[in-house]
Amino acid sequence: MKIEFIEARDMPDAWFQCVYRLLEAGSEYIIDRGSYEGQKRLEFDYVTVHIKYPDVRPLLPDIPPSLGIPNPVAEGYLEEYLPYLMTSVKQPGEDYTYGSYLETQIVEVIRMYREDGYKTNQAYMTVGEPKAIYLNDPPCLRGIDTRIKDDKLHFIVYFRSWDLWNGFPANLGAIQLMKEYMASSIGVADGEIIASSKGLHLYDYVWELAKLRTMRSNL
Repeated sequence: MKIEFIEARDMPDAWFQCVYRLLEAGSEYIIDRGSYEGQKRLEFDYVTVHIKYPDVRPLLPDIPPSLGIPNPVAEGYLEEYLPYLMTSVKQPGEDYTYGSYLETQIVEVIRMYREDGYKTNQAYMTVGEPKAIYLNDPPCLRGIDTRIKDDKLHFIVYFRSWDLWNGFPANLGAIQLMKEYMASSIGVADGEIIASSKGLHLYDYVWELAKLRTMRSNL
């Protein structure tokens, strides 16, 4: 197992560095089970991404117009996605949303910090339950841990599997908006994000786009 560590200033920087490094050091394989079965992924064995200033706007990747590449996440998507992260609203046919697990835990973490104090390791929010392993598409986000340090709310996030091109910026952008809401509700400042995954990947259908964005056309 090769462990990667990426230190980033903000969200667009984190995305770009991950794409650049994955093209350079990722492992290629054919998917036996899961999304896009039979196709190829390029994937880190394990990666930790430390984002020091995740609140800096824009939250989404910065794509130079000259490249002619559409942004991986459309403008306005984060605001549309946020209810699925923070509330139990589900559409017909959906097995779950992240919010169906997180909604009540968000309330409890806010209460815990406001009423019981900041010095605790119990303010952890879990996504999924044991039976989720039998779903065709189990939750990718599995947990959000929290810490208040220096009067700032920090998130530590884990994804079991994570699409770097679209999922990474969309998920982290919405998680950042949620963090800002929780920090304001607790009465502290917004802090950093540490995100990790043993399955951060690019599907083969975006490899050429990734090379164009990073100008690594020689790979």
